[in-house]
Amino acid sequence: MIDIVEEVPAHAGAREALLDLSFGEARLARTSERLREGRLPVFAFVALDATGKLVGTVRLWSVADRSGFQSLLLGPLAVDPGCRGNRVGDRLMRHALNQAAMHGHGSVILVGDLPYYARFGFAAGLLDEVVLPGPVDQDRFLGLEMVRGHLAELNGVVAAAGSLDPAVAPAPLSNGFSIPKSA
Repeated sequence: MIDIVEEVPAHAGAREALLDLSFGEARLARTSERLREGRLPVFAFVALDATGKLVGTVRLWSVADRSGFQSLLLGPLAVDPGCRGNRVGDRLMRHALNQAAMHGHGSVILVGDLPYYARFGFAAGLLDEVVLPGPVDQDRFLGLEMVRGHLAELNGVVAAAGSLDPAVAPAPLSNGFSIPKSA
């Protein structure tokens, strides 16, 4: 039995270990990571097995173009190797996308493999006017519209949007300068 639940702070260590196992530490150098740094996800879900072990994770982040038009950036999605083939990733994706739609979000973008993500409605070619702040294989830059025509409104370079993570956001000083908070 697998339960999909909202991520809580106690899941952080297991989530990071799963992401390192799935993608290696090179994941932190990817373009999508630049859009996640220092921000809180809009949605974060984990899959827990019957023993309570974290066996999957998915997160969605707010991004916006220069005019402030927003979309959600999905990722990363990871599943424990011992659970692959059991549709844990499918359940996480469907849950995350359902929550995004129920909360009124118009679209989701991601960098990933079309053969996998097409089953959830993602398509290539919807983001020809959208640029990520770093290198991206355009064939892997995919979009899903929950509101028809939503991605046609998104254009130019997208940047991180949404809430800052107070654990890593710089703390302002009274002189107008800032320094990072200590971890």
